[in-house]
Amino acid sequence: MSDFEQAFQGRRVLITGGLGFIGSNLAQRLLDVGAKVKLVDSLIPEYGGNLFNIEEIRTRLRLNIADVRDEHGMRYLVQGEDYLFNLAGQTSHLDSMENPQTDLEINCRSQLSILEACRRYNPRIRIVFASTRQIYGAPDYLPVDEKHPLRPIDVNGINKMAGEWYHILYNNVYGLRASALRLTNTYGPRMRVKDARQTFLGVWIRRLVEHKPIDVFGDGLQRRDFNYVDDVVEALLLCAANPQADGRIFNLGAEPPVSLKDLAALMVNLHGNGEYRIVPFPADRKAIDIGDYYADYRVIQSTLGWTPKISLQEGLTKTLAFYKQHHRHYWDILT
Repeated sequence: MSDFEQAFQGRRVLITGGLGFIGSNLAQRLLDVGAKVKLVDSLIPEYGGNLFNIEEIRTRLRLNIADVRDEHGMRYLVQGEDYLFNLAGQTSHLDSMENPQTDLEINCRSQLSILEACRRYNPRIRIVFASTRQIYGAPDYLPVDEKHPLRPIDVNGINKMAGEWYHILYNNVYGLRASALRLTNTYGPRMRVKDARQTFLGVWIRRLVEHKPIDVFGDGLQRRDFNYVDDVVEALLLCAANPQADGRIFNLGAEPPVSLKDLAALMVNLHGNGEYRIVPFPADRKAIDIGDYYADYRVIQSTLGWTPKISLQEGLTKTLAFYKQHHRHYWDILT
């Protein structure tokens, strides 16, 4: 067990959005190092929570079906916890444009309520907030570092930006130890694949397993970076365990970036059959597409020693194998 993993042994850890993709993978890792884990999730169908995500660890943790918008409930749930991984959120950019008030409630106002609950009832807790690369908007330069201007191009990005900065403000003003990770495209087992609310990559995996072609929007030349979920979990743990992360914001990322066309070809090859096709952008998606994006992650590398370890090919191989085995738990019966 590494030194930073020992920081969690016997400690009480709360994960909001704990039945979701990243939260459930994080819970597994924390249990493996001896933490006492409590999950909070609303199980609202559109937001990615799935009880099967904790099927193998259900008896080893505590689960509260609750909504982070419930201020009174969160006041109770944060008490006595040593760490909070604040992963709950509305992730769909299209949904945020169609239902902006809901996105505001979950990604902005609720974050302030959670921080107030911690400040008043558990000021010693250490918090890591899952932010997003979407707050940068269309990049002025590549790779994007933490000094890049923030220009969100949708409601989700604006609210996530506010939620992130509430955490940094409470760290700086109240001494509530908090940090934020700006996640790029995270993928792996247990991600939402029934639709594109969490990531387009999930839909691509579903279509491959269903023997349907992958639709690549635009010309397919847009370049992106991708992090396998285990690498993201590692970054979350490092942020929580290291005081040097307090009050800091870090990019995650990976090298080299890959075009969406090349990504689709790689996935077809790894799957062993299938195809992809280049199709025009739907108007609603084109309006909020940011084009090329890949991150400069040297700050977290130099500060906390984090670097991605799982290659894209290895990560996709593991992910495809997971959904080939467990697809019935993540979407309707195959046709």
